[in-house]
Amino acid sequence: MRMSAMTAHPTTEHLTLTHDGLGPGVAVLTIDRPAKRNALTAGMWRDLPAVLAGPAADPAVRVLVVTGAGSSFCAGADIADLLGGPDAEDPMAALRRDNLAAQAALREFPKPTIAMVRGHCIGGGVELATCCDLRFADDTGVFGVTPAKVGIVYTPESTKALVDLVGPALTRYLLFSGELVDAATALRTGLVDRLLPPEELEPEVRRFAGVLTARSALTQRSTKEVVAAVLAGGDGRPEAARWYRETIAAGELAEGVAAFGERRPPAFPWRG
Repeated sequence: MRMSAMTAHPTTEHLTLTHDGLGPGVAVLTIDRPAKRNALTAGMWRDLPAVLAGPAADPAVRVLVVTGAGSSFCAGADIADLLGGPDAEDPMAALRRDNLAAQAALREFPKPTIAMVRGHCIGGGVELATCCDLRFADDTGVFGVTPAKVGIVYTPESTKALVDLVGPALTRYLLFSGELVDAATALRTGLVDRLLPPEELEPEVRRFAGVLTARSALTQRSTKEVVAAVLAGGDGRPEAARWYRETIAAGELAEGVAAFGERRPPAFPWRG
């Protein structure tokens, strides 16, 4: 694993974290099991929160991009692990616990996150993509949520994340049928935010990640917290008020206004 001048963070088998592939301040988490279309084993779900903890705490990391090695994003959970738990009455208990913890770690990552999707994005792959703030895909993308094919009860947490993103009708369509949809349908229904030709996907993610690193990290953090509060049923007012006080105290707003008046790029002081 190559490293730039950023702090080195732990990685694990099949989950690779790099810091120099998509520009300064951009960490890239690669699901690296291409022979299995990057299907996630029980161990990968279990390890993901620890892998994310390093860049979450590192002030040099401003943006996280999540992608898959090779031609697929992630084909979901490895089906070989579905019945591997020790409890005969609930053999998926440990896997479900680790899956939800991994999703929470990605959803609560304190900086902007982008899923860069090629090829298969199925089941657990959709779970990971929906936990990211934004989803950029190329037109090889194929999306599906397939518990109905194997008799799994989809968790309320994952169901809510899908409803929040695409609405109840498409959630029912995907979960009832397990059918796959193409990238154009994913764009039309809001499952992805940007759709690009294959040769343009990585350059556009690189460009957009660079835009994000030039903007106010405080504004981005406050936006994540306010949006999360609204999705949880609140109105976001307490979170917004707290962050407004912080932007004054940190000099973030003063620097932004000064830079605008002087027609120069801002040097925002807040680092979290």
